[in-house]
Amino acid sequence: MADLITVDDPDDPRLSDYTGLTDVELRRKREPAEGLFIAEGEKVIRRARVAGYEMRSMLLSSKWVDVMRDVIEDVPAPVYAVSPELAERVTGYHVHRGALASMQRKPLPDAGTILAGARRVAIMESVNDHTNTGAIFRSAAALGMDAVLLSPDCADPLYRRSVKVSMGAVFSVPYARLESWPRGLETVREAGFKILALTPDEKATTIDEAAPHRLERVALMLGAEGDGLSTQALMAADEWVRIPMAHGVDSLNVGAAAAVAFYAVTSGRPGL
Repeated sequence: MADLITVDDPDDPRLSDYTGLTDVELRRKREPAEGLFIAEGEKVIRRARVAGYEMRSMLLSSKWVDVMRDVIEDVPAPVYAVSPELAERVTGYHVHRGALASMQRKPLPDAGTILAGARRVAIMESVNDHTNTGAIFRSAAALGMDAVLLSPDCADPLYRRSVKVSMGAVFSVPYARLESWPRGLETVREAGFKILALTPDEKATTIDEAAPHRLERVALMLGAEGDGLSTQALMAADEWVRIPMAHGVDSLNVGAAAAVAFYAVTSGRPGL
């Protein structure tokens, strides 16, 4: 059973995992370096535990102690009970859901390991907005994508905002980073995948005509909001595909586009 510890000093060093959560640049560097990530909210904390992540500690406002009682009784990590005001002073924002947990990261697998058992893969290039990252992972999990690959400069899927937006779906979909870009795409092609680049370019084949759900192994490549895929990524793809648009709309938000495209890639698979 965890120790329930009441803390009333925002500078208590035991709360260091939770300091400055709104400082994106600091947390982007600090969390991977220290091997931790922050899970926010009851559902996300529970899903992280189910996914096998080890808990370092929990930070709870008093009204959440009873809600999380079963978790407190089941983990050896310390649990810090604090007032909402102190939680805000430590983290830098009002913790609406009243429950935070510092979790230990797992070593990332390499791309080859991820690809070995997959048939439907999403590849993200330079998607560095954490909200979009979380939304894409949530759609990938919901629509049956087997794995996600990230270019070296993509946002961290385990950053608090990504985890929160995904509702913990980042724990459900295996992912890895390609070590080089776009050269790392050769690893995907050598594993037997056809690489489709999602682009609004009129020269692209409509995704219905491309019929990706009929392909044995397919990797769908997505670019960042606004810029889309780079010229290098487009040139490295086997085929360009687009989602047909109406009413003069030229494109969708990358999170919405991902959901539509994932459905096209996975439709007709057993269980979907």
